Amino acid sequence: MLTLISKILSRLPLPIIHGLGKILGWLLHLLTPNTASLRRENLRQSDLCKTDTEFKQVIRKNIGETGKAILETLAIWDWSEQQALDQVQSASNWHLMDEALSRGKGIIFLTPHLGCFEITSIYYGHHHPITVLFRPPKKSWLTPLIDSGRTKGKVKLAPANTHGVRLLMQALKNNEAIGILPDQNPAAGEGEWAPFFDKPAYTMSLVSKLAEKTGATVIMVFGERLPKGKGYIVHFSKLEDHAIATPALLNQAIEDQIRQCPSQYYWGYHRYKVSRKAKSQLTAE
Repeated sequence: MLTLISKILSRLPLPIIHGLGKILGWLLHLLTPNTASLRRENLRQSDLCKTDTEFKQVIRKNIGETGKAILETLAIWDWSEQQALDQVQSASNWHLMDEALSRGKGIIFLTPHLGCFEITSIYYGHHHPITVLFRPPKKSWLTPLIDSGRTKGKVKLAPANTHGVRLLMQALKNNEAIGILPDQNPAAGEGEWAPFFDKPAYTMSLVSKLAEKTGATVIMVFGERLPKGKGYIVHFSKLEDHAIATPALLNQAIEDQIRQCPSQYYWGYHRYKVSRKAKSQLTAE
């Protein structure tokens, strides 16, 4: 069923996909009060909105952007590589990629749950090899759809396990790029507690360890969703070596990225939710 929906959506113009996504976002907001409450709570915690009026404006826009993200992802998974590339209107600071690859130590791309993160790996993977870390879905029937949808051009996937980490290391040794969602909740024992918008969040330590071990260039990237379905702008920005030396500094870098476009962040994500084992670690500390 989901594959059929993906195929149908992929044949629609992006303005219509985003229009339908906006409707979906509001339906989900009304039908899932727990997620709606979490969205408000997380945005409040960030303190990015200084007035109630601004808060309400960001929430309203975020509801629609969340729905757009869901439907555009399904459409992108069925698009050809060229169809996806045609939606990218521009990319900022591409020279950073040339400079990074000339160092010979690979690139670590950090892509938070901001904007259209599916489009970023496809854009880079059109030019150079990239291995993207992903968490296999709990429902195994989704795996073929995700694999075929994300492995366009020179994009490869690495599962979020020991084997996947070895694939990431090998890619960096080959002076290739890897992609990681840095604000994804890690499994117990694979992260540290660090402030995220001034509230403790269990944060992955993998990024800091990979950067320290390999000396790879670290670049933040997000695909800004343009209004009225006009496509995307891919933003690249280099982080200094010390910027992700610890999970706390990593979270600060993510916060800075979110501040650029707060209405397109996935505020409904359980960023502060952790396992009992990780929670006991916080208590012990």
